This record gives sequence, structure tokens and C-alpha cells, in this order.
Amino acid sequence: MNPSLSIETATQLAVFLANRPGALVRVCEALAKAGINIYALATSDTVDHTVVRMVVSDPTKALMLLGEAGTLALETEVLMIETASQPGVLAKIAERLAEAEVNIEYAYLAGSQKRSVSCAICKMCRCSRHR
Repeated sequence: MNPSLSIETATQLAVFLANRPGALVRVCEALAKAGINIYALATSDTVDHTVVRMVVSDPTKALMLLGEAGTLALETEVLMIETASQPGVLAKIAERLAEAEVNIEYAYLAGSQKRSVSCAICKMCRCSRHR
């Protein structure tokens, strides 16, 4: 299996929010009012806060907006991989990266039963600590 891939680098924001109802609403509404589109989003929570990882249409503008609102946000480079939504495609991508000694630190993806394309966001590391 050799799936077609579209790979591009993107700036991901990690936004630190209180783990309370409405926290994500405020961020999403502020981004929408500023005309910033959210392409990908994943959350992970702890007892008192949530880390929202997102890829947006204008990360520089989003960082300024969030900073002005007093919300901590950090940026990092990730890969956006668009590929066919088929069984085994993600395994093949992970295999090729492992062969190149590239570690996937974390990943999140989205697809749809109605569409034949999936999008994965991957944070990579080619670090000696993973060898």
C-alpha cells in the first residue's frame, strides 16, 4: 500500500486553560471574531487545567490575541499530513517514520465516514533520547 500524502509543516498552538465550563468557548469565540479558522484541535486535561492543541489559519494573530487576553499559549512546529482514509495508512506512515528514526511524540487526527480523506497532526522528534 502506497497512499498518496500531502505533508506540510504548520504552527501549532498549545493553549493552557482552566478546566471549567466555558473556557474553550471564550477562546473559540475570540478566534472566530478575529477571522481565525481552526483547522485542527485536540485537548488533554488534568485536574485543574486543560491543554488545547490547535492549528489555526493565522497563528501569529492568534498568539497576540490570546496573550492580550492573558491566556498562556505556546507555539511549536508540527506536520499536517493529509492522506487517504483507509485501514493501515497510519500504520504505514508510522512505520516509515520509525525506519527514518523519527519519533512521533504525539499525534491527533480527524476523518469522516463520509469523506475519503483524513488529516493527522504529528509532533516529531529526531532526538538521541529516543534511540
